[in-house]
Amino acid sequence: MEGDVMDKLDRSIPATKVEITVSCRDLLDRDTFSKSDPCKYFYLTGVSHLSQFGRTEVIDNTLNPDFVRKYILDYFFEEKQNLRFDVYDIDSKSPDMAKHDFLGQVFCTLGEIVGSPASRLEKPLGGIPGKKCGTIILSAEELGNCRVIVTMQFCAHKLDKKDFFGKSDPFMVFYRSNEDGTFTICHKTEVVKNTLNPVWQPISIPVRAICNGDFNRTIKAEVYDWDRDGSHDFIGEFTTSYRDLSRGQSQFNVYEVVNAKKKLKKKRYMNSGTVSLSKGLSVDVFLFSPFFSFRTQIHFTVAIDFTASNGNPSQSTSLHYMNPYQMNAYAMALKAVGEIIQDYDSDKMFPALGFGAKLPPDGRVSHEFPLNGNIENPYCNGMEGILDAYHQSLKTVQLYGPTNFAPVVNHVAKYAAAVQDGSQYFVLLIITDGVISDMAQTKEAIVNAAKLPMSIIIVGVGQAEFDAMVELDGDDIRISSRGKLAERDIVQFVPFRDYMDRTGNHVLSMARLAKDVLAEIPDQLILYMKNRGIKPCSLPPPYEEPGAEDHDHTLTTPI
Repeated sequence: MEGDVMDKLDRSIPATKVEITVSCRDLLDRDTFSKSDPCKYFYLTGVSHLSQFGRTEVIDNTLNPDFVRKYILDYFFEEKQNLRFDVYDIDSKSPDMAKHDFLGQVFCTLGEIVGSPASRLEKPLGGIPGKKCGTIILSAEELGNCRVIVTMQFCAHKLDKKDFFGKSDPFMVFYRSNEDGTFTICHKTEVVKNTLNPVWQPISIPVRAICNGDFNRTIKAEVYDWDRDGSHDFIGEFTTSYRDLSRGQSQFNVYEVVNAKKKLKKKRYMNSGTVSLSKGLSVDVFLFSPFFSFRTQIHFTVAIDFTASNGNPSQSTSLHYMNPYQMNAYAMALKAVGEIIQDYDSDKMFPALGFGAKLPPDGRVSHEFPLNGNIENPYCNGMEGILDAYHQSLKTVQLYGPTNFAPVVNHVAKYAAAVQDGSQYFVLLIITDGVISDMAQTKEAIVNAAKLPMSIIIVGVGQAEFDAMVELDGDDIRISSRGKLAERDIVQFVPFRDYMDRTGNHVLSMARLAKDVLAEIPDQLILYMKNRGIKPCSLPPPYEEPGAEDHDHTLTTPI
């Protein structure tokens, strides 16, 4: 369906592979005449299950083992990947672990390891009451499965006129072909208004996303005339490949845009215009995850809507109602996103703000107040600290209005502007129920923030229409203010109701929400680094899967 092109992009690009190295220090000594013979078992835990993933070798007679055997995992930034490590003193060849001495265990997430300084996490082992079980050291290194980012720019000439009172408002949608002959959407340009000869902004996209490393694989591009109601008019399409595009600006990269239905109806039909590669490709090579490439620390800030349209918090119909038996939508959205992103913030201290409320003691309306009541120090300790501050605020402030976003966007932008060397990146989560009141000011704030190391996630709760939020998202038309386009698309909006599981499984709802809203953050971070000319750290050796000697899985740039 032509109208389906605005559907959400498929995010199932293959994950990077991460190698986990394990060491222990000061383990318990359970052997009478010698030291322990430690072995470590490793478990992956999902939303509803736990499975053993692997085990290390046994190292004889040591309390400070450095295990040689590695664990190789697929890594997804946007998912919470729970891990458990159990340590045993191996006393025999029995596979029954009950016959061996338990030395301790630790729980963590893969994100915690990756997000730690130098991707090295130290945690105390536990599990034996009253005993100090020693320390585990977990190090993550990305295997050399590199991310090649290609930048290219397209223009079109003499496209079909689709609008009755004007010209067309063209945009392009790119698809990569799949092994089964189907196509998966991978990029969408901005809309250029009222022209048959558009020049689109340069696009930067991972090569994986457009061809999955196969440079001869078909890439399909469709050209549409944008309509406000979503019924976009199909102009035509063409196909190419990454290998062809890599030839740069030339006669090889001028494509006829063909509408097959028109071609069948009109004998003299030639095409519906042409699309050309207007600037040759530039290529940058990064590690797949920017947190390995740049050793970047994430700073997470949350801003919560305290406007009266949420309803009286003491009534069960309110979006802020504190049900003693389950979290409200605000708390679920906060926990879903925050529990993943906190792994990349080393101190786990997060500013938490509210907007749209009257504050005690004088009833002053504020659109940028600390949930903990401390103007000098708005930081909360972890997700539980934010949730506690949120619940306390509901008891002390009066819900009011209007719904203004610009103050909290500018608040975070002020800190992002102070650190633009790539070492730190700021993510603002706004949770709201309603129609924005300061649209012009917010658009200006977002355009300014797009130049900074910063991304914005907006989660809409409740049943309101969120048309303004979709505009801020910038997927259809790149956001602009006073004639100036945003340098990057930094806003991701989702309505929380789209993620509610019909069976009432809130854990599953939260996992789905987090996966979608966080999936864009790594690419947004990489694009900021690229625009600023910030170079990544040195690359590791290329990784080849065992037994895959005949297949080159490492992405390289074609000559």
